Amino acid sequence: MTEAPMTAQAASTATAGDILSSHLTGLAGAFLRALPLAVGEVGARPGAAAVPAAGTGDLLRAVRRIGGLLHTFGASFEPGWVQESRTELSWLLNLLALEPGLVRRAARLLGALDGLSGSEAEGPGMLAGHAGAPKARALLDRQLTLARTRAHSTVLQELRSARLHALADRMTLLVADAPLAKPAEGRAGAVLMPQAAAAFGALAASTQLLPLQRAATPYGGDGLRRLGSVPSARGALDADAALAADDAPWHRTRVLVKRARYALEVCGRPSAVLDDLDQVLLRHQEASEAAVTAATAARTPRITPATAYVLGVVHADQRLDVEAARYAFGRRWPELPPGAEAWLELPPAEGWGSAPESRTA
Repeated sequence: MTEAPMTAQAASTATAGDILSSHLTGLAGAFLRALPLAVGEVGARPGAAAVPAAGTGDLLRAVRRIGGLLHTFGASFEPGWVQESRTELSWLLNLLALEPGLVRRAARLLGALDGLSGSEAEGPGMLAGHAGAPKARALLDRQLTLARTRAHSTVLQELRSARLHALADRMTLLVADAPLAKPAEGRAGAVLMPQAAAAFGALAASTQLLPLQRAATPYGGDGLRRLGSVPSARGALDADAALAADDAPWHRTRVLVKRARYALEVCGRPSAVLDDLDQVLLRHQEASEAAVTAATAARTPRITPATAYVLGVVHADQRLDVEAARYAFGRRWPELPPGAEAWLELPPAEGWGSAPESRTA
């Protein structure tokens, strides 16, 4: 949904509440339009092999943006309502993202294995002709299909729950009346700009904690060799926990990139640069999660050593993609404006509250 551009005079006199109510009305409307489509799509597909369609994607976009708006500009709303709404939106977001995430993970892992075990124009993959490749593929396919089927059943059950109906009622009320607090009565620029700047401050602080120097070489693999030790309960090095701890700051940074993106949209300054960074960090997250899946499959009881070896190669392949995504992020980040002021002082796209709806999640 694209809001009508505001005139310069209207933009100069608009309150923070005017801008936020306008955005929330559009987003809540998008939520309510997409919800029945998403429920119908989930109910119509078997779950094991289907790719979620447009209704689910539109609903995910609306949920992410409403949640991001309430996080960044929450001080302009009634605190209790904000907390309850964010909790319910987070629940729905995690629910809706589960099955599509598994579909993409299956495509990533099976595609990687097929590439490693096949022959291309530049020559055969390192697993070409390996006896364990067909069994490893069958194992991954079976485990991921089972996971998708379970996720589908969970989503189908929850989309018919009273909890979802209550959230839909909350969105219906939001279309008519957002529960604004006293700060929302102030002028839009004076109230919203500092809150948007805080989102960029959090992003900058998170990025400063990333080991960008360690990721300065493409496919360097340095993150695999210098994870540090994370002792397990038995006192030995827990490699899974070490990798998870190494990935966590990057996942957190992606969340903050999204919040900064959505904050700019509210300010009428959408950024293709932040869209691109979001996609780079999505690649990082999906590669790291795929690596975990490959490592877990390699520990399946009673599989052959050849099968376990192939899964280990796939795990390493995904971890190298993690490193490549970190390198890509590190190349882009230093070229960006040095602070929130540079982003927020860009000319508005169409005026306050009128940023076109992005098709990027």
